[in-house]
Amino acid sequence: MGQAYGFFEIPSVTAGIVAVDIMCKTADVQMVTWEKKLGGRLVTIIIRGDVSAVTQAIEAAATNGIKKPVAHVVIASPHEEIIKLVNKSVNRVS
Repeated sequence: MGQAYGFFEIPSVTAGIVAVDIMCKTADVQMVTWEKKLGGRLVTIIIRGDVSAVTQAIEAAATNGIKKPVAHVVIASPHEEIIKLVNKSVNRVS
């Protein structure tokens, strides 16, 4: 299967760290970046991997995390503009 990006938004840094841990332990995915908004009260996590792994990881974090996500989505075979947007985010965080 092709590459996919998973976007996972959750309230609180602690819940975000737990979600990343769940995602990385559940499936063969890479954390690409994360962004803290509103002083850390909202965290967006971006992961990458094959479609089935990203889907499995996102679903596991949504189901088993310590807080419910605000939003989550898997984008299979993302358009090049999405990849550019993610790369800008990575460069801004680095």
